[in-house]
Amino acid sequence: MTEQKAITVPNQPLAEAPPQPGFADSGEDNNFFIDLDRYLNEAMNLRFWLVGIVTIAVFAGLVITLLSTPQFRATSRLEVNQVSANVTDIDPLENEGRVSEQQYLNTQYRLLASRFMAQRVMEAGNLMRDEEFGAAFGLLEAEPLTQPEMMDLLLDNLSVSPITDSSLVDVSFHSASPTVSAAVANFWAEEFIAANYEKRFGTNIEAREFLGSQIEELREVLSESEQELADYANANGILILEGADNGTGATTASQTLLAADLIALNQALALATTERIAAQSAVSAGDLAPSTRDARTASELALAEAEMAALEGTFGPDYPDLIRKRAEVENLRQSLTSTALSTLRSAQLRESELRSELEQTKGQFLGQQNQGIQYGILQREVETNRQIYDALLQRFRELEASGAGQNNIKLIDAAEVPDEPFAPSLIQNILMAMIAGLLGAAGLVYVRVMTTQTLRDPKDVTDQTGLTLLAAIPRALNGRIIEEITERSSETSEAYRSLRTNLAFLTPEGAPEVLMLTSTVPSEGKSVSSVALSTSFSQLGKRTLLIDADLRNSKLPDTLGIQNHNRGGLAALLSGQSDDLAAETIALAELGFDYIPVGHRPPSPVDLLASNRFKEIVDRARAEYDQIIIDCAPMLSLADAIETARVADGVLYVIEANRIKARIIAHSIRRLSATGAQVYGAVMTKLDERNAEYGYGYGYGYGYGHSAEDDPSAKQRP
Repeated sequence: MTEQKAITVPNQPLAEAPPQPGFADSGEDNNFFIDLDRYLNEAMNLRFWLVGIVTIAVFAGLVITLLSTPQFRATSRLEVNQVSANVTDIDPLENEGRVSEQQYLNTQYRLLASRFMAQRVMEAGNLMRDEEFGAAFGLLEAEPLTQPEMMDLLLDNLSVSPITDSSLVDVSFHSASPTVSAAVANFWAEEFIAANYEKRFGTNIEAREFLGSQIEELREVLSESEQELADYANANGILILEGADNGTGATTASQTLLAADLIALNQALALATTERIAAQSAVSAGDLAPSTRDARTASELALAEAEMAALEGTFGPDYPDLIRKRAEVENLRQSLTSTALSTLRSAQLRESELRSELEQTKGQFLGQQNQGIQYGILQREVETNRQIYDALLQRFRELEASGAGQNNIKLIDAAEVPDEPFAPSLIQNILMAMIAGLLGAAGLVYVRVMTTQTLRDPKDVTDQTGLTLLAAIPRALNGRIIEEITERSSETSEAYRSLRTNLAFLTPEGAPEVLMLTSTVPSEGKSVSSVALSTSFSQLGKRTLLIDADLRNSKLPDTLGIQNHNRGGLAALLSGQSDDLAAETIALAELGFDYIPVGHRPPSPVDLLASNRFKEIVDRARAEYDQIIIDCAPMLSLADAIETARVADGVLYVIEANRIKARIIAHSIRRLSATGAQVYGAVMTKLDERNAEYGYGYGYGYGYGHSAEDDPSAKQRP
């Protein structure tokens, strides 16, 4: 990469921008401002061309009218109703109730102008061999038309015109022969009526025959599926105990005999397990009476124990009756214990047998479940076949009763042979030609204005505004502006370094210490240029300060990505709420410079910028920084930039390529220069492929020995 040669700019006041003829001063910011004076001046300059265009158009309209063959148009009128009387009260095969009336009418209108109808009319009138029809269209001496060409000819001369707020539609046909026009228009109406009747009722017989064959086939399929289901159930021993409605009207198997056995065994096992647990608990706890089946023995044991207790309380332990009572109680207890153990063993045996039987039945049931899947598939197939069979049979019976109905499309007025031609119309053609000529003339003026009023060639900056072009900045790739600014090898960074170099030649001391950047309207790249220029100066080793002085609608916070901050910013310094310059300054280490944000938007920005405090703030900053960049509000019709320029050593004017009218830019520069501000030059931004023809295209290639066409990636950039 070769080093770009710096542009030397003499240190002299800005020359007055050359006056722009026809410029209309506007105090409003409007990107879509229509400069009527510009268009009027351009029209005056092109007046001979414009008069010639209109004259030629009118003359052409007159010649076309005189040379045109008279055309006769015949019209037949139809009535199209969506609902028609049907003596059988049975719907036709087409379900007309599913579409709205407007949809139905639109469908009929399109059918009227279809190739289907053109073919029917061509065949009904034998137009391929009709000499009168051929003479009307000059076909007798030419090569015979093919059927597709004939259909195109018919459609080109047909017009279908629905009558608003009615069911009527006019079918018109025009040709050089009045009789041919009337005949074709009537053919079209009659064939459309016949085609509609055939579509509604002519298919019933074919439909019945088709349904009859389908019913016979489906009857055999249904019989085979039912037999297959029965054979499968018999072969696998599947016995259905009950059925359930599956919600579709069909009955499906819900329980087999084996499933019922499994449920009964499971319930019996649960009861046996409960009895075994109760008996085992009684034996373990010694509580025999409540859990045994010998209630009488338990009652005798309780009575004997009571009598023994009474004897023990009255006599001594060796009393004979007490000894006999003890023996009786012991015998009764042994009897009850033997009974409880017997009950426990019986319960355990029953539980074991039931569990074994349950496991065996469960295995059989699981095997039958797999069979049940196939059984369900076969049964669903039977039910599906039965439903289809019933539906087809019902429709077949309805079609047997239908077949007679009235057509819902009627002929209201047949086409009559026209007496006079409807075309060509001299007045209409002259008016249309005049309108076409005026539109062409207006288009020429518009093209001339659009191709000359914006700055596309960077050299036009000097020609149109009188400013020296200090730098041409390419459009950033994919909006990655900060990355391109900080990347030293990027095209954007190289362009701003070129601007920094050119600024060094503005004064004998180098670049002006305090530079203000402004533009004509917002979004021209002013804020981005402020950030890039500050970054470039900081990369040179200078202590740089960027001041955001756009108190109305600053874009710097979005550009820098520091929208959320707690500082009062420049507004606080100007209003006296803060006097600490350092406290309102943000150090941007990544970019290498300090930044004073705008802070809260004040109600009167111009008054704050016009105060002496702004000059005091800038003077204090001069003592601490080598370079100060002020990002100011656009010119528009505001005084912000004019007031800000008082504290700056000079102004850089940012111009977006291909956007703002040259006269508006020149007018804004004249306003700024009239106040005594030193405008050093212009920075042209956002150059893209539209500027490639001037050598300022993609790749910033004009400064490095190659053009945009040499850059293979340029075609892929936005």
